[in-house]
Amino acid sequence: MEEKRIDLGKILKQQRMMVPLTLKELAVASSVSSSHLGRIERGERFPSARILRRIARPLGFDEDELFTLAGFLTPTGEGVAGESSPDYRGRQLDPYVARILAEEPVEVQRAVISILTILKSVATGLTTVK
Repeated sequence: MEEKRIDLGKILKQQRMMVPLTLKELAVASSVSSSHLGRIERGERFPSARILRRIARPLGFDEDELFTLAGFLTPTGEGVAGESSPDYRGRQLDPYVARILAEEPVEVQRAVISILTILKSVATGLTTVK
């Protein structure tokens, strides 16, 4: 569990820096103290579902994606021939990608999910500009 705490904190910090937001700006946007957010990023505290819900939007996450990263939700969905594959907000990953991703360590899975989230937000932004 300790490894999961540190990993989630690192992911949240990386995402905050990519948005970009300072710790103080995130604190204002989420109504969570900057000292508590700092402890979460350092892996000293694990965020509750209530805290995750507050920081999801300012960090650019869908709530369910952040809850999945934190381990509160498990990916669901059915792949090819009954194989389980992650399904985020009704959008199922390609069965081949899901199968390959499932073989990777959890930290790699989280990083890929973060990258896919960023790409999704960029793609959504491009389609709304047209």
